Amino acid sequence: MTTAEPTGPAPRLRAALRRRVGVDPRALAAFRVALGVVLLVDLALRARNLVAFYADAGVLPRATLAAAYPLAARFSLHALAGGPRALAALFLAAALAAVALAVGYRTRLAAAVSLVLLASLQARNPFVLNAGDTLLLQLLAAGLLCPLGARWSVDAVRRRAADAADSTGDAAADRVAGPATVLLLALVVVVYLSNAVVKLRGTAWPAGEAVGRVFRLTYLHGPLGGLVPEWPALLSAATYGWLALVVASPLLVAAAGRVRAALAGTLLAAHLSMAFALQIGVFSLVSATALLPVFPPFVWDRIERAIDSRAPESGAAAGERLRTLAARRGAPASRSNGEVALGAVRERVAGAVPVVAVVLLVALVAWNGMALGFVETPEPVASVANPTEGGWDMFAPNPPSTDALVAATATTADGGRIDALYGDRVALDRPPSDARAYPTARWRKFLTLLAEDPDPDRVEPVLAHLCDRAARFADGEARPIRSVTVSTVDVDVADGETRVDELGTRSCRAA
Repeated sequence: MTTAEPTGPAPRLRAALRRRVGVDPRALAAFRVALGVVLLVDLALRARNLVAFYADAGVLPRATLAAAYPLAARFSLHALAGGPRALAALFLAAALAAVALAVGYRTRLAAAVSLVLLASLQARNPFVLNAGDTLLLQLLAAGLLCPLGARWSVDAVRRRAADAADSTGDAAADRVAGPATVLLLALVVVVYLSNAVVKLRGTAWPAGEAVGRVFRLTYLHGPLGGLVPEWPALLSAATYGWLALVVASPLLVAAAGRVRAALAGTLLAAHLSMAFALQIGVFSLVSATALLPVFPPFVWDRIERAIDSRAPESGAAAGERLRTLAARRGAPASRSNGEVALGAVRERVAGAVPVVAVVLLVALVAWNGMALGFVETPEPVASVANPTEGGWDMFAPNPPSTDALVAATATTADGGRIDALYGDRVALDRPPSDARAYPTARWRKFLTLLAEDPDPDRVEPVLAHLCDRAARFADGEARPIRSVTVSTVDVDVADGETRVDELGTRSCRAA
């Protein structure tokens, strides 16, 4: 079905605005699926260190969290219990909510539960968070205000089945436009544009040196990071290319059609390549997810045609089975008083969504304006928070100039030594050159922040946990752990100068 072109300046302006701030319902569906998958990946990665980062037997017991972040300790559900079983139950609940979000079952409820559990998990250990965690939380909050379940979802199938039974079916809109979609798109642009401003304030990015510096940091190497060739021309081109992309990021909204799709596609490919080249946790996947709502309708038209052409019969059969099941379970009947009341509540919530979106949009712009120094921070805000600490300054204004490594050495009762983080044997006189990269991006974040502020109340739980960790590594060799020493090692990538800072040493109880 084709629609008539608008005539007159006002209709044309509205149509042009809708093309830029509107989001295709299929883009929202892909965004929803990606959010659910990223949440599952994030949970799986965190679960590897569930005890280490979130239990009382780990590096941040609840008492230590309460001393450093009283509000986080008070409002985090994950801080209600310190044992691994209760934490595992919360992880399982979050995983179920993420699956429901991905398939679009009770979409808004699944998004709300995911948001609460994600905020709670992040509050349980703020010392392991990075920009990707902040962006994921904000994307989930913005997505909660959008109709994420309108397409490609269980909710959409159930709704179509009910509409067909009522003979009140309605064609889906080609774009969803409103304050909620503006907030979602603005969040993406604000991240890139803020990062571009900070990059241009430095020297490494305008000089074409930044990417080369990043890949000289071995602690950031991902699975393929060490394979990047050290060709100055290539690394300089990558620096200028990425800088040009973030500077051009306003075109993600200002442009439309192929220009918009090309820019979003290039940024998406760059982020996915970072996932293989750099150890930065889920940041690359979160950033790629954030770009999905930007893609215009013609992209999703092609994706649907490609899917239909590859598996037309099986796809149609599966869709028909799902619609039949939804029709059986969701066939309309006489509505009870409770259902009528629930419908009224939903209508009120829907009416409040635009207002909430506008408030969040203003807060987003104001906060980042304060973070960049364009807006003076009001005294009430400055008394409780520092906007500059929450800016989007990834590798900006200049990448680090030192390779940050760690040496966690456990000494056994027989005089041997093992690495308390990795579990393998190390030299008796372990030199700084034998320091290693961190096991995960979250271990790196936690220990580098601890090195900047080696509070004894935070160092002691880390050493106690590493005593237990090393004891598990040595269990099969019947060698009790006598002591653990942790040091951070910074190696200047320019001249190789090494600085060692010992975080602490602890005597361990015999196993």
